[in-house]
Amino acid sequence: MDGSGKGWPPADPAPPHSSASLCSLGPGEAQGEEEEKAVFTWEVKANDRTYNNQFKEKAFLCWQRRKYKGNIIHTAKYNFFSFLPLNLYEQFHRISNSYFLLIIILQGAFPEISTMPWFTLFAPLVCLLLIRAIRDLVDDIGRHKSDSTINNRPCEMLVGERFLHKKWKDLHVGDLVRLHDTNIVPADMVLLSSTEPSSLCYVETADIDGETNLKYKQALLVTHHELTTIKSMASFQGKVVCEEPNSRMHYFTGHLEWEGKKYSLDSGNILLRGCKIRNTDTCYGMVIYAGFDTKIMRNCGKIHLKGTKIDRLMNKLVIMICIFVVLISMALTLGFWSKVTEFKTKHYYMLRMHMHSLTTESIFILVSFVVLLSVMMPMAMFITAEFIYLGNSIFIDWDVEMYYAPQDLPAKARSTSLNVQLGQVGYIFSDKTGTLTQNIMTFKKCCINGIVYSPEQENICKENPSLCSAFADQKLLFRNSKLLSIVHTNKVVQEFWRLLAICHTVMVEEKDNQLLYQAASPDEEALVTAARNYGYVFLARTQDSITVMELGEQRVYQVLALMDFNSIRKRMSVLVRNPEGSIYLYTKGADTVLFERLHKKDMYRKKQIVKAATEEALTSFAKETLRTLCLAYKKVEEDQYKEWNQRHQEAKILLENRAQALHQVYEEIEQDLQLLGITAIEDRLQDGVPETIQCLKKGNIKIWVLTGDKQETAVNIGYACQLLSEDMHILDEEQIIAILEAYQETKNNLPQVEMAAMIVSGEFLPSPPPSLANQDQLMKSVAAPELQNKDSNTPQSPEVWRERTFVELACRCKAVICCRVTPKQKALIVALVKKYKKAVTLAIGDGANDVNMIKTADIGVGLAGQEGMQAVQNSDYMLAQFRFLRRLLLVHGRWSYMRVCKFLRYFIYKTLAIMMVQIWFAFYSGFTSQPLYEGWFLALFNLLYTTLPVLYIGLFEQDVSDEQSLELPELYIAGQKDELFNYWVFFQAIIHGTGTSLVNFFMTLWISHDIIGPISDYQSFATVMSLSGLLSVTMEVILIIKYWTILSVLAIFFSLCFYIVITRASQSFWLFTVSPTTFPFMSVEQNVVSHPYVLLVIMLNVSLNTLPVLAFRVIYQALKQLRLKEEKEEEKAEEVGEVPIEEMAEVPRARRSSYAFSHQEGYADLITQGTIMRRSLGFSKYSFDDDHSSSIDYV
Repeated sequence: MDGSGKGWPPADPAPPHSSASLCSLGPGEAQGEEEEKAVFTWEVKANDRTYNNQFKEKAFLCWQRRKYKGNIIHTAKYNFFSFLPLNLYEQFHRISNSYFLLIIILQGAFPEISTMPWFTLFAPLVCLLLIRAIRDLVDDIGRHKSDSTINNRPCEMLVGERFLHKKWKDLHVGDLVRLHDTNIVPADMVLLSSTEPSSLCYVETADIDGETNLKYKQALLVTHHELTTIKSMASFQGKVVCEEPNSRMHYFTGHLEWEGKKYSLDSGNILLRGCKIRNTDTCYGMVIYAGFDTKIMRNCGKIHLKGTKIDRLMNKLVIMICIFVVLISMALTLGFWSKVTEFKTKHYYMLRMHMHSLTTESIFILVSFVVLLSVMMPMAMFITAEFIYLGNSIFIDWDVEMYYAPQDLPAKARSTSLNVQLGQVGYIFSDKTGTLTQNIMTFKKCCINGIVYSPEQENICKENPSLCSAFADQKLLFRNSKLLSIVHTNKVVQEFWRLLAICHTVMVEEKDNQLLYQAASPDEEALVTAARNYGYVFLARTQDSITVMELGEQRVYQVLALMDFNSIRKRMSVLVRNPEGSIYLYTKGADTVLFERLHKKDMYRKKQIVKAATEEALTSFAKETLRTLCLAYKKVEEDQYKEWNQRHQEAKILLENRAQALHQVYEEIEQDLQLLGITAIEDRLQDGVPETIQCLKKGNIKIWVLTGDKQETAVNIGYACQLLSEDMHILDEEQIIAILEAYQETKNNLPQVEMAAMIVSGEFLPSPPPSLANQDQLMKSVAAPELQNKDSNTPQSPEVWRERTFVELACRCKAVICCRVTPKQKALIVALVKKYKKAVTLAIGDGANDVNMIKTADIGVGLAGQEGMQAVQNSDYMLAQFRFLRRLLLVHGRWSYMRVCKFLRYFIYKTLAIMMVQIWFAFYSGFTSQPLYEGWFLALFNLLYTTLPVLYIGLFEQDVSDEQSLELPELYIAGQKDELFNYWVFFQAIIHGTGTSLVNFFMTLWISHDIIGPISDYQSFATVMSLSGLLSVTMEVILIIKYWTILSVLAIFFSLCFYIVITRASQSFWLFTVSPTTFPFMSVEQNVVSHPYVLLVIMLNVSLNTLPVLAFRVIYQALKQLRLKEEKEEEKAEEVGEVPIEEMAEVPRARRSSYAFSHQEGYADLITQGTIMRRSLGFSKYSFDDDHSSSIDYV
């Protein structure tokens, strides 16, 4: 299916060399002359900064700034001056921090109502803010370092009449820059000239659009001829007038004004920032967009503050707890009001105790209760959570299973706050090139005349050097002794290799006495290299000839016609005249188009057998996910060629419909071909990619591939990595249109497409509505809580309906592949899924074209690839290989989620178990807000007495081992469904904690009622409550820990030891004499526990809190297992008696074509026109015919 086909819904026409973008919302790209003039408001003059600096733009009110940005970039959030205020502003956006600050202010303003000094809360808050600030600072320092590295990259800039070494940050619009081979383009530039013929310049754009093939750019003819020296460039005063900076990567319109004339410019004349110069010695360009105005930076997006689902849930729970505390405080204050009124009436002689009015005292009591009960939302929980997040991040860094030895790269958690969300991922959005693949093409197999030849393990050339060509490339792994032995005798084999040596657009040069091939794509290089190893060595080419060394004999073929690849033809042909004068047509291309053009009349039985065997080999290669090309040829008679050549020449000079006429002429000659065989190239995947994808799919994680590459190569990789399977129904664009149109007309449910995969192109994707044209607006809508419900009857705009239904259909598919998408489209696809599915998204990529997607997703993972570190520097996690994603999610992610959920539930339980007692005590203390516990117990309960077990749960708890986590990916589903921590789990913790407090308080009160004994006084009662509560929550932590180690035992032991030691110290006689008001409980605990009667009360409380809960959990688990068993039996019964449901009308599938070829159209024209040719100064040692030397050109 061609990516440029019909799209849904109808989109504006895209210009040549452009890809329709999700953000293209305006009228069509082609505009009228007046409109075009209005757009061309960007004027840049060469070598004239004074002229360029005169342009200003409005910044704020009357303040103006320079319109043209410098080339320096800043992607960090903070600077030296903004860090403190901005970070504090962000931190106090957390409701919990604002709540704690309010309590501290109340304690400081009203010390008489405070249960403890204000600094006991202030110090932990400062600690919490400091921890988070340091974390944010470390992350931002990394961004500053990345920015500094990029801004200080070297480049050569024209200063006066010399090119001087400068840094990227020194560049401005209008500057002239000199680039060399393998240099990265520092800014968007107009190509002025190069050392290549016709000022061509070859660029690699894998880091921008993911395409592996080389693209060529060409300077204007006028600058190519005029700007030939540095002096002429220094005097160059041309002015580029073009469109304003935008994010359309493959589109550019403008013109060059120079010496009173205008010369049109398009995307073919532009070098984009981030491209790598290839196969070009030197080129010169003029900067037109710099810094954040460049197209790649326009596609990078902004840094968004990422939070987790649990963070958002906790914010809501904090609000609920605050409301609960205020309501309870108000209720208890009403109790105080009634008690005080009654007290004053009965005890009028004690009025001095109530110096203030009743209203004033009630306000004081209300504030006192708010402060007293504020510990129901403990600050220690948030501080401990930060240490847990940090610890789990360190475990990721230390995991040797995710260490990649070849590059000495460990995994790295660059963000410490998102670990818990790694256990909840529902969708993974992956780049293809460099992420799933190694971007290495290897010649794997071939089928010649129906016989399949596979590589042999041993090195044939070492064992039998006579079989191998003297020009053989030893790096090629494909070696077959049988094929080498018959290449001298078998005519079909000879034609097979001859075709690969002739039918291509590869150029060749000699360097260090070695032949170096410069191919437009790695596919072609692999094919020509394979022919070279089997005796057919491509030596040189001119505008109208190709020189090949065939089995030691040099032969020159006259090129009569070169018919290039394109996405419609899916084939390439070359018509040549051999040295004997015979004319042959050699063709290679997709099996779907070549098999239609084979000679059908009077086909011998032998040829039928060969064709059938070849088709069988194609099927086999497709199953192995190898990229195939069919090869065919035929002999053309002289008379037939003359007639065809006349029509060919006529078609070449047509002014209208030339491409269509040439296509028709090519069709005429490319008929009645004789099949030679097929080649099979492996686009090598990274190790472990198929296994990783299969495992993640079992964990209910859906994987979408978003790539800028062609559809054929993306689909082939989809099969290779087992994202697609042979039994899947592939939904193409026409089927998607039909499904959505039918759904719109009937308003029925979308069809069930569980075993389907969706494959679409960037041009097909729907554009967002105008309200979401800006990505920042889209991100705000994603985060907005008031989004319409999926089933809401609220009328929707057509754009919103279109988005929702498209995303719904895509999410029902097993796999989605989006081809030819821009970086901004990648980000918008991620944002749409976040908006409508409310699922946790993860984006993974390795290049600059993935940065926007990585920033937009809930979790961004950068692969440390060969295309720089842009993706890593903008990511939350760094991995060396895609396969490590499996362990990151299924082990570290699931463990982190389970640990944090168990930590939160237990912390809420233990806090309520202790603090709810304060409410029950208020009923027996006249509602006077008197604290029950000793002040030091309240201060240290969450900081010391219960901290170590909680830390152990958050850092080391495991329900299953890492091996079992990988073997049972189904366990991951619990995190996607929020099963371990949600509103119901929260209310369970509240009920459990409230029950524990009720048992401890009322059992102790009931036993000690009307009895004069060791717990008849207030301080003894408080100590018994402290011990009962502490031991009850300790028993609970013993019950919930599943992974017992020496650390867990020590954590519990030391927690109890801390209580004993500190309590004895705080209740010592010496401290009492020093400060009786600070240490009022003198020797109370020691006196209480010395009575067996008290110990029995404590044991009774602990038993009543533990045994019923233990019994309930055992019974619940037994019933749960029984229910699961019954459900499985019911499912089996339903499967047996189930009537098949018609999902979709599915056409029987034919053999899948595994054709995939990364090649850009246009190289054939460059060759036949001589544009690409360079005259050699010397003569190659590979040319043996001196008389022919003058006609051989080299690149």
